[in-house]
Amino acid sequence: MHALKKNRPLRRVTLAAAATVTGFVLLLSLKPHTAPTAADAASSAGRSPSSSSSSSSGSSSGDSSGASGGSKSTGTGTVTGDSVQTRWGPVQVRITLKDGKITESAAVVYPSDNPKDQEINGYALPQLRRETLAAQSAQIDSVSGATYTSDGYRQSLQSALDSAGL
Repeated sequence: MHALKKNRPLRRVTLAAAATVTGFVLLLSLKPHTAPTAADAASSAGRSPSSSSSSSSGSSSGDSSGASGGSKSTGTGTVTGDSVQTRWGPVQVRITLKDGKITESAAVVYPSDNPKDQEINGYALPQLRRETLAAQSAQIDSVSGATYTSDGYRQSLQSALDSAGL
């Protein structure tokens, strides 16, 4: 029998074992995508955790102006929308109202577990904030490359506006 034919089965076994071990190591090195908490999102955005959790429930005070039918509530205060689960993690928006106008909008919870999430949301969230302040409603455009975050932001924003009676 030829010497190479004797070694071939051993080579196949060695290669199969090496491939199995490599695949197992790669599988174990994967990290699951976990949802950030409000405190994690606030700390990664540069705010203290205590300031982000100070008003997690929707709180607004609304006065109705005028006696004519169909008048809108002129809410003043801060309202936090529902947390909306997206493919990459939850998104939650908090708005500040003064006399029925949105004066501030911020995402208090958003995906930020990995550098890609941070990069995407680093440019998407300021654009969504500007759109919200300009539109004064949830009728805002999605940010290209951040479709899931944009959709979650829009849904949470609409929830906050509904809670405020706008």
